[in-house]
Formats: sequence, C-alpha cells, structure tokens
Amino acid sequence: MSLAWERGYRRRRGLPNWRLVRYADDFVVLVNGTRQDTEAVREDVSRVLKPLGLNLSEAKTQITNLADGIDFLGFHIQWRRKKGTEKWHVCTFISRRPIRQLKTKIRALTRRQSQQDLQSVLRRINQILRGWSAYFQHAVAKNQFSALANFVWWRLIRMLKVRHHWTWKDIRRRFVTPQGHWRPISADGTDLFDLQTVAVTRYRRRGAKIPSPWPTIQPTTVSVESRMR
Repeated sequence: MSLAWERGYRRRRGLPNWRLVRYADDFVVLVNGTRQDTEAVREDVSRVLKPLGLNLSEAKTQITNLADGIDFLGFHIQWRRKKGTEKWHVCTFISRRPIRQLKTKIRALTRRQSQQDLQSVLRRINQILRGWSAYFQHAVAKNQFSALANFVWWRLIRMLKVRHHWTWKDIRRRFVTPQGHWRPISADGTDLFDLQTVAVTRYRRRGAKIPSPWPTIQPTTVSVESRMR
C-alpha cells in the first residue's frame, strides 16, 4: 500500500486503501474506505501484535473520522473546509494536553511566593518556550502562541507584584517606555522569550524529488573470520 500507483489502482476499483504512520511505539492507520474496512484493519493489527506479546489499548485505540480529528504526537489533526470556499484541507493544530502541560510548568516556575531569582526563572522559561515552539511551529499555532505569550507575561507580572509589593503604577513605571511601549521583562541581560516572534510555517511545498538530509556513505566490504577451537 506504499506505492501511489497501487493505491490509485485500488481506488479506481472502489477498494479501500490504508497507510501506516508510526513514531516509536505510537502509530496511526489512515484508511480510505468505510468503517467496516477500518474495523477489519484493526483486527489485522491485533493479529500482528499478538505473537509479539502486545495488545492494543482499549483506552487509547479508537476509530474516528478525520473530520472529527485525531490526536497524534501532541498534534490535533483534523479535516476542515476553508472558509468561503468548498476546498477541504487537513489542518494540524496543537492538542490540548501539551498546552496544559506547558502551563503547569510555567505555573510551577512563577509561584507568587517563590524566592528563586528572576534571571534563573527567565532562563528556564526561555528554554521551555524555545523548545516547545520549535516543535509546534509548523502547526496552525499563531493565535495559540500569542495567547500563551500573554499567559506567561501575566504570570511573571503577578509574581513580581507580590514579591516586591508593587502596584500597577509601579509596573508601568518600570516596564513602559516614555513613548508608551512595553519593555520586555528582563534580569541581568536575560530577556523573556516572546512566543509571538516565532515564525509559523504551516504549508511547505514538496518538489518532485525531496533531497535526502543524510550524507551519502560509500558502501564498505567487511570480512568476518570465524575460528573454531
């Protein structure tokens, strides 16, 4: 089922197609067919895994339509119609679970009674935000990045208000320029990383031939000598 002409051959005859996408021990089977075809593939998967001593998890294994969306590797993949047109696209969003996990980490670092110095807090937050945004920057995530940047900023502001007994007037005096622009939260040269500055590239054109990212390695001949005593 991996060759395009084979899938096209079956599609012209009204037969179902399937495709396996996997990463480590997580996988999803994409089926172009009916629900009965999908259930049959599920039974085939169970039979393949059984000799290996593995079973499909009833809690994590489900059959769903792509219009309802699926969660895979932190992404929510869903089939949606473009507004104002009749064109349908497969869109990739950020799942709710990674967002909850990110907020939990930020809350743990910005407790109002925390005595950790601000520079250490900013460094750790920046590490988390840079890694998180690099992973999700190819999803439909621009609005989500903006909302999370606002969440992180307010968490830090509330922490500083409690720590230094600042009022809102004190906050504006320290973080607003004479021109009325907000300065980034910083400490000893370390600025808070702004998630809104991350470039989101949702769709990338794929040429006729995709170059391999791996260097070409010349094959070598290995001679193995077996000795018996």
